[in-house]
Amino acid sequence: MKENVLKTLILLLLIGCKSQHKSITGQVNTSKIENTDSKILIAFGSCNKHDEENVYWDDIINANPDIFIWGGDNIYADTEDMGKMKAMYLEQKAIPEYAALDKSVLITGTWDDHDYGMNDGGQEFTKKRESQQLFLDFMEVGRDDPRRNREGVYSVQIISKPEGQVKIINLDTRYFRTPLTDGSSQGKRYLPNNYGDGTILGDAQWTWLENELSNSEATFNFIVSSIQFLSNQHGFEKWANHPHEVDKMLRVIKNSGAKRVILLSGDRHISEFSKMETDQLPFPLIDFTSSGLTHSYTSFTGEPNDFRVGEVVSTTSFGWVDVDLMKMEVHFKIMGENGHVYQELKQAY
Repeated sequence: MKENVLKTLILLLLIGCKSQHKSITGQVNTSKIENTDSKILIAFGSCNKHDEENVYWDDIINANPDIFIWGGDNIYADTEDMGKMKAMYLEQKAIPEYAALDKSVLITGTWDDHDYGMNDGGQEFTKKRESQQLFLDFMEVGRDDPRRNREGVYSVQIISKPEGQVKIINLDTRYFRTPLTDGSSQGKRYLPNNYGDGTILGDAQWTWLENELSNSEATFNFIVSSIQFLSNQHGFEKWANHPHEVDKMLRVIKNSGAKRVILLSGDRHISEFSKMETDQLPFPLIDFTSSGLTHSYTSFTGEPNDFRVGEVVSTTSFGWVDVDLMKMEVHFKIMGENGHVYQELKQAY
């Protein structure tokens, strides 16, 4: 935490109670959104160690987003001891700057492997049901919410304004994910599975996702995936390790008719923009990776990504998305402290 305790106390006093409220459906009451222009402002980030200094919470608060999205690895637990995991979540929530954010901004999101409880873990993790409940506690999900009695933490949030709507679809890439193919023989952690072998989302979540996209009335649809979707040449976890699932996602997006789908991802300890132009979709598909909040891949020397726009940012940062519902334009930014912009991308739709 920052040493400027007085600043933190002032933030806490000024913010008071939450201005927005979570509901079972995940919708946000538009009358509770404070900014009155035609923009919806999104902050997001991933890879956050609860016991290391996070210098960005006050920057995020000062930017006044409508919502903050956790992209996964919200704590680093890697444990089957649910008592230890619960204590880590409580420590994170007790950090004054994060507590201030939690009071002022709607928070949503998903998990990744380290807060799931098992490094690179999937369906085989024996404590996933117990871990799910602790994650839902951390996200302040009500006891009567359907997620309490459903496998997986996937969810939806909707932000509405008179000019349009943003739908945030949080995927669970852990609970149902089947084993990966070892790539050590080729100098990689993982290789792609044989086509058709395995799943990332599982049948129930795929059905849910198809329904959410097909019935979406949103002006913009954001899909939150803890692992990268477009970057497909590195040897770590990614959608491309299940190549048939990549093809399925593209088909689902196309067949749904959902407008302006955008992907947000984390996991990698680097930040970058990836963009794919395809005849399958009436818009370019952008995958904005923001990682990490407290630690990053500082020794990064490069890796191929045919979809990359700009350069990789290997310092800590958070993601910022400015959605203009009137201009039909989205402004993506990789952010540092005090409003510093490491890199940005504008996309008109």
